[in-house]
Amino acid sequence: MVSFEFAQRLRLLLPLALWLGARSPAWAHGVAEGDARFIEQASGAQWGPFVYLGAKHMATGYDHLLFLFGVLFFIYRMKDVAVYVTLFAVGHSATLLYGVLSGTHVDAYLVDALIGLSVVYKALDNLGAYKVWFGIQPNPKAAVLTFGLFHGLGLATKLQDFRLPADGLVTNILAFNVGVEIGQILALGAILIAMDAWRRDHAFARQAFASNVLLMAAGFALIGYQLTGFMLKS
Repeated sequence: MVSFEFAQRLRLLLPLALWLGARSPAWAHGVAEGDARFIEQASGAQWGPFVYLGAKHMATGYDHLLFLFGVLFFIYRMKDVAVYVTLFAVGHSATLLYGVLSGTHVDAYLVDALIGLSVVYKALDNLGAYKVWFGIQPNPKAAVLTFGLFHGLGLATKLQDFRLPADGLVTNILAFNVGVEIGQILALGAILIAMDAWRRDHAFARQAFASNVLLMAAGFALIGYQLTGFMLKS
């Protein structure tokens, strides 16, 4: 159970996280101009290039990586890491493929705001906020799978901005998704190595609280930026 002192610290630092989120500059990651031209001009199956593009997009997708960082923050066993990463991969693969191949369009700003919300959600989960506020602990696996669906929609909206040639579309989108998984594995490898070294430091327990408050602030910054973009485009 979270201590009363811990709850007091959370109550005091939450307004700070909101303030930092409101003031922090954030830019939505997208597809580089040169990559965008290639995507629109690609004709036929281009397995290798689309694998590369998927891996590059995931490895530079800081909103996805922030969420995964939060998910893995207090997970120590590789077996558990594999379970959570698989759930996330299943979720975002399903909606990425469905969103692009079905032609289903969703507002990119709103989806990316939900991705920011996923970062806030996980940071609060790591802080034990739900037990303090509501007396319950949401199922973390269900949360990762659910938010994985939104992350996949976010990836789909990036591709839906372009006129994708019908020739080889299925193969290219599958290749892009494979690349996303490769990029995710590479990024996770770096995160886990860094986390393992950090956890060995005696200061980790003390720094964990502040780190998750900063993670929450980053999530609020993403939400604020995306909602601002949504209102300005209307």
